[in-house]
Amino acid sequence: MKVLVVGAGEVGFHLAQRLSEENQDVVLIEADPERADFAGQQLDVLTIVGNGASLSVLERAGVRGARMILAVTSRDEVNLIACLAAKRLGVRYTVARISSPEYYERGSVLSREQMGIDLMINPERECAWETYQLLQSAAATDVAQFAAGRVQLIGLQVRDGAPVANKTLTELSADLRGYHYVTAAIVRDGVTTIPKGDARIRPGDQIYLLAPTPEVQGIPPLAGYERFRLRRVMIAGGSAEGEFLAQTLEEHGVETTILDRDRRRCLELAERLPRSLVLHADATDLELLEMEGVSGIDGFVSATGHDETNLLSSLLAKTVGAKKVVSLVHKFEYLRLVPKVGIDASVSPRIATVNAILRYVRRGRVMTVASLSGIEAEAIEFRVEEDSPVAGHPLRELHFPRGGLVGMILRGDDIIMPRGDDSMLPGDDVIVFALPEAISEVEKLFD
Repeated sequence: MKVLVVGAGEVGFHLAQRLSEENQDVVLIEADPERADFAGQQLDVLTIVGNGASLSVLERAGVRGARMILAVTSRDEVNLIACLAAKRLGVRYTVARISSPEYYERGSVLSREQMGIDLMINPERECAWETYQLLQSAAATDVAQFAAGRVQLIGLQVRDGAPVANKTLTELSADLRGYHYVTAAIVRDGVTTIPKGDARIRPGDQIYLLAPTPEVQGIPPLAGYERFRLRRVMIAGGSAEGEFLAQTLEEHGVETTILDRDRRRCLELAERLPRSLVLHADATDLELLEMEGVSGIDGFVSATGHDETNLLSSLLAKTVGAKKVVSLVHKFEYLRLVPKVGIDASVSPRIATVNAILRYVRRGRVMTVASLSGIEAEAIEFRVEEDSPVAGHPLRELHFPRGGLVGMILRGDDIIMPRGDDSMLPGDDVIVFALPEAISEVEKLFD
C-alpha cells in the first residue's frame, strides 16, 4: 500500500518509520529541507521537500497512486487542505491531525463529516484519556485497553521483595492459580524480550501483563505495590491536555485542582470547569506544593507546554509525597528519562496520535494497536476470519515467529489465557504482542 505522510516532525517521522518497517510504500513530505534531509538519511522512504498542502507537491509525491494520506504537521490548516486536496485527487483514505475544537465538534460546518475527511485525531484528547487510565493505578507506567475495554495491558516495574521477583513464569503459573494474566513482555536494561516459561523476573524489571479488566486492580500487589483508589488529583498546567483531563476527572467524581501561571487562562478554566478548584500559581514552587497538600494527594499530573517544567514539577511533587506522578512529555528522547529520574509514568500526545493513526491504518482484521513508550514491542488485537491461516489450528502447530506471542483469545464472553492445545477460531479476537521485526510475519498469519 502506498501511503503519503505529510510532516516529518516527531509524529510523522515515527509513523513513516513504523510503516516502512512493515514494508509499506511510504512517501514523506516535509517543508523544512533540513528535516526532510534528516528523515531521508534515517528512513527507508522517499522524501519530498515542499508544502504538503500544495497541489504541485502532492502531484510530485505521486498522490494519484496513493491509497492513504496521513497529514500530521503541527498546523491544522495544512493538514486539512492536504487531506481535502488528496481526496479530490483520488486518495481513498484521509487522516488529519487536528487540535482546534472548531474542526472536530459535531454539528460544526468544518467538522470531519462536513469536509469528507475519514479520520481526525486530536492529540490532546487522546493524551488526556491515556493519563486518566494511568491514574487508576499507583503502579502502572503504561496502560492500554483491548476488546472494547474488557482486557487491559498494564506495564509496571517490579520492586524488591515482590511476590513475582526471582521466579520463572512457569513457577508463577503454579503459585498464582487464582490470578488470570499473561506476561507479554519483559524489559531489562533497555532490552525487550517476549518471554517463555523459563524466563525469570528480576527486581527492577519492567513487565507488561495482559489481564481481564476487572482483575487488573489485583495485579500491582504482585509487583510489590499497595492497593490504590483515586480520589484527589492535582494538575500542573492549564494546557489543552490538562483541561480535557480535568473534564474527565470531574465526570468520574474525582476531586480536582489545577495550577497555572497565566491569570487569564485561570479565569477561562474556572468558567469551563465548575467542579474543579483553579489556582493562579507556579507548580515549580515547592513551598506552594507543600501548602496545597500534595503530600497526601493520590495523583499529580504535570501538563504544561514545556517538558522541562513538567519534569521538574513532577520531581518536586514526587519528593513531597504524591502517590502517583504522571508527566506530559512532548519530545520522544525525554521519554526514556522518566523512569530513570523516579517519575512514575509519562504520556506523550505524539505517541497517542501515532497509536490512534496506526489503529486506523491497520483496521479491518486489526481491531486495536498499542505502541508504548520505553518498549520496542507492540500489542495488536486481530479478528480471526474464516480464511485466516491461523484459524482452527492448535497454537503448538503454528509456526509463530520468534518475537511474537499470542497473549489472549476472546471468544464471545469468554477470555482465554491460551495454552499450546488451544486453537484460534473464526470470529475470535486475539491479542498478540510482537517485536517490530516480527510484526509483518504476525500480520500475514491473520490475513
